[in-house]
Amino acid sequence: MIVSLFFIIKQSSSSPPSIYDALSSNGLPIGLLPKGITNFTIDPSTQRFQVHLNSSCHTKFETSVRFDWNFSGSLSYGQISNLSGIAAQDLFLWFPVKGIHVDVPTTGLIYFDVGVVYKQFALSSFEIPRDCTELDDDDDDDGGGGGSETELIVLTDRSRGIQDKSENLLMQRSEGDEQRAAA
Repeated sequence: MIVSLFFIIKQSSSSPPSIYDALSSNGLPIGLLPKGITNFTIDPSTQRFQVHLNSSCHTKFETSVRFDWNFSGSLSYGQISNLSGIAAQDLFLWFPVKGIHVDVPTTGLIYFDVGVVYKQFALSSFEIPRDCTELDDDDDDDGGGGGSETELIVLTDRSRGIQDKSENLLMQRSEGDEQRAAA
């Protein structure tokens, strides 16, 4: 009887799990996601999650990473797949992050799938959640706001070209490009 009462009290006093708890229980570092998460939902049957922030933001690991105010993905042990709403910077280009995985057993590395390549980072860079700086429409590509006329450029597969954030085509690849590159 006393054990049952203790279990009921213990169960009712525990707080609901956080997205950081979900990451940790799936063998992922909690620092993959930024501070400032206002709400999250997870479907226990599919492990599909949705995270909400007050606004879009960016943070810096070994590279800059942007988070939309609403992003989602699917959790499984050691990985997040079907990601949407997260982008990583390489040089001056932003690439959508499609998935994240760690080696099991761990090698101390974490990989971001950005579609064309896997970006490799030290797992230790993701031990704690980072502050995330709010973005607005006037922010430049480094998130500093002002001082630069550089526009966000994201690689997309839709037209086999590169488009800017207003969907204007910047560069079109043609069929001959592959032939010239192979020659």
